[in-house]
Amino acid sequence: MSALDHSVLQQLYSEHNGWLKGWLRARLGNTADACDLAQDTFLRVMTARHDAPIREPRGYLSAIARSLLIDKVRRRTIEQAYLQAWALKPEPVDISPEVRLSIIETLISIDSLLDELGPRTRDIFLAVQLEGLTYVAAAERFEVSVTTVKNHLIRAMTRCLLLVDS
Repeated sequence: MSALDHSVLQQLYSEHNGWLKGWLRARLGNTADACDLAQDTFLRVMTARHDAPIREPRGYLSAIARSLLIDKVRRRTIEQAYLQAWALKPEPVDISPEVRLSIIETLISIDSLLDELGPRTRDIFLAVQLEGLTYVAAAERFEVSVTTVKNHLIRAMTRCLLLVDS
C-alpha cells in the first residue's frame, strides 16, 4: 500500500475541489467552513494509504468530508454545551483560552470514549455516574445482574483511567 502519486493527487484536487467546496457549502451554509473542510478532506486523502486507484472520486471525497463534517458538528455541539453550562453558573468564571481549549478537548475525548464503549456499557456507566443509580437500581433498569453492572462499570472506568493516563 502506498500514498497517492503527486500527479494523481493534483489531478484529483483540480478536478474535484470546486465541486467538494460547493457540496460542503450546501450543507454548512458557510463558505469559509466549506473551504476549510475541503482542505482537510484533501489532507486526509494525501495522508491515506491506497492500494488501488480511486474509482469514484466524488463518492470517496464526500465520504471523507461527511466524516469530517460530523466531527465538526459534534465538536461545535460540545463547545455550545460547555459554553451554556458556564453561562448558567451564578458567578462569572474567567478562564484562559488555553484552559478552555483543554477542557473542550477533554470533553471531546470523553465523548469519543463513551461512543467506543458500546451502547449497554455506555448507558449503564452514564446511569450510575450521572444519574446516581445504585448498582441494584441499574441492574433492575437494564434487566441484568448486579455482577453484569459491575463488569460494565469496570470496563468503562478502566477506559476512563487509560484516557487520563494518556
